[in-house]
Amino acid sequence: MLKLLEGLRDQSKNGDGDSYLGIGLDSCVIPTRHKGISIVQTTDFFYPLVDDPYLQGKIACANVLSDLYATGIWQCDNMLMLLGVSTDLSHTERHVVTSLVIKGFTDLAREAGTAITGGQTVLNPWFIVGGVATSVATESEVIMPDGAQVGDVLVLTKPLGTQIAVNVHQWVDKPERWDMVKDVITKDEVVVAYETAMFQMARLNKNAAMLMHKYHAHAATDVTGFGILGHATNLVENQKADVSFELHTLPILAHMKDVFLKCGINFKLLEGYSAETSGGLLVCLPRENADAFCKELEELDGKSAWVIGEVVKGDKKATIKDDVKVLEV
Repeated sequence: MLKLLEGLRDQSKNGDGDSYLGIGLDSCVIPTRHKGISIVQTTDFFYPLVDDPYLQGKIACANVLSDLYATGIWQCDNMLMLLGVSTDLSHTERHVVTSLVIKGFTDLAREAGTAITGGQTVLNPWFIVGGVATSVATESEVIMPDGAQVGDVLVLTKPLGTQIAVNVHQWVDKPERWDMVKDVITKDEVVVAYETAMFQMARLNKNAAMLMHKYHAHAATDVTGFGILGHATNLVENQKADVSFELHTLPILAHMKDVFLKCGINFKLLEGYSAETSGGLLVCLPRENADAFCKELEELDGKSAWVIGEVVKGDKKATIKDDVKVLEV
């Protein structure tokens, strides 16, 4: 995909020394004609993955905003909403579902301190929801994702395994699938995992972005469709220094490892490529600041964060250690 997008790259604005970020990472950071002022912007959309339209709207909003948060921008100035309303829905379904998706999206935008001022809605065979998030920022407000240093640690702010939690929830009503995993998880445990994943995906990474400044983060990305190792690889390849990332711990939602091993589908969970939606931030922090970052984030969000890896001298590769520890969350 990055190869296909090469033609969109434009380095012409980088000649005056301003920080510049275009195709390839979470958000674009584009200098404006006003010295010291940049536009930080991202767009994202995807298909519904939970059965609650209100929470689906929240998840979509959180997912869009996470790309801004990954650059340390924790205040969003404006959002647009992108909505493809399925033509397969009846008139009543379309009205109820769409209204709830919009309400969820706008409610979370309000929680994030921003508002929806427009967007685009079309009829479409598939239901699609997403948006655009924009912030006008000074240089000090942006943490460019290229400053990781040897000796840093890697902190993850949400656990992994959401793709499997969503799938196993659907398998409960599919005997051919459920029979493969029923020995390692109960139906009650499926519901707990699904609800945990759903509310986790709807949780903003705003506080983590804010704390990135306080604790002097050197780089970050959000963990979404490429999985933890995919996004770690994308981030490490963007670093100025000759560093590599070594992941030694994988925090995974309870029972999802066992489901993965029994389900017969290679989600590549333990290889680090299982897709996440609206996942956590992967943050490079000075080692001495990591514990305080995790502690304060837990105080603000009520949820844990974990040191999952280290930044070492290397050739810009990301790997999962052979003796990786799986931490059930």
